[in-house]
Amino acid sequence: MALKMTDRVVDGVAVVAMEGRIVLGEESTALREKVKSLLASGQKKVVLNMNNVTYIDSSGLGALVASHSSARAQGAFLKLCHLGSKFQEILQVTKLVTVFEVFPTEAAAIASFSK
Repeated sequence: MALKMTDRVVDGVAVVAMEGRIVLGEESTALREKVKSLLASGQKKVVLNMNNVTYIDSSGLGALVASHSSARAQGAFLKLCHLGSKFQEILQVTKLVTVFEVFPTEAAAIASFSK
């Protein structure tokens, strides 16, 4: 199943809701391109809602890390929310949980920008 992404702006924060698998190939490329285009349009606050992501492989994780790095390089912030227990576990095993700011809900992630 291809990765579907829908984005909207909530309180000045770009929220990208993702659905499907983030795997090697067009899915991970599409994720990188989406974040790149948001940053190019001047968006400095991005939340990736992972609620409907069913699977992520190592290149999907690579795409997340690359997106996080390019956001940082441009003075922007990328946060994650709604990670499933499996995904949360992967982030802990790979120690990426120390790289990303992770929130239980989209609302909490959006609110974190105004603190």
